[in-house]
Amino acid sequence: MTGKIGLWQQIKEDFSQPLKNDPAINSRVELFFNYPGVWAIVTYRFANILYRKGFKRVARAIMGLNQFITNIDIHPAATIGRRVFLDHAFGVVVGETTIIENDILIYQGVTLGGVNLNRGQKRHPTVQSGSVIGAGAKVLGDIVIGKNCRIGSNSVVVNSVEDNSTAVGIPARVIKKGRDKNPMAHNKIPDINKELFIYLFKRIKAIETAINTQHKDKELIEKDIELEAIYKQFLKSVKE
Repeated sequence: MTGKIGLWQQIKEDFSQPLKNDPAINSRVELFFNYPGVWAIVTYRFANILYRKGFKRVARAIMGLNQFITNIDIHPAATIGRRVFLDHAFGVVVGETTIIENDILIYQGVTLGGVNLNRGQKRHPTVQSGSVIGAGAKVLGDIVIGKNCRIGSNSVVVNSVEDNSTAVGIPARVIKKGRDKNPMAHNKIPDINKELFIYLFKRIKAIETAINTQHKDKELIEKDIELEAIYKQFLKSVKE
């Protein structure tokens, strides 16, 4: 996944990610003081090598120290590809059997966690290239987040997500398929709960009108049919 590239070249790429992905950075000096996510990834690179060579306790101790300093918990056995950027990064958790491919953007508070305690099994997610995981999202279990996906902030993902999809909610549902031109535009992700409440308010209004008028005129019947169609579409998207 990482290709034939040396450790120092990987680290050089890691340090270049804020310059490419964060418009707030003004100089390279800030990399040393304001980007704990970069330092966590770089520390992981060394710990991962030690872990794979059999120095597991040393690797765990290094990442424990890293967690104390950066508030980022990455297991040294996890697999992390190239050009992975943890933006802000505080509270990020990456489990032991997690696989993070290349060109991934992960915001603060994200958990890539497991749902069982079975040793020797893959218990954590695989996040494929080009995906963005919003702040506070929880991706749980041995599932796959496909290529170029967007996971909405604070979503809880417990099922695999197809390539080029946007998933939001608790539990997360795919609400959009097709690659987005701006994968960081989380402000454009639809609010499913808001849409449901709007439907309910309109439905209640229609019922109140029917009660007050004691009959259903043609306009009211048409409105009721329209709302029923919207509701059925909503139920279909939730079940999918």
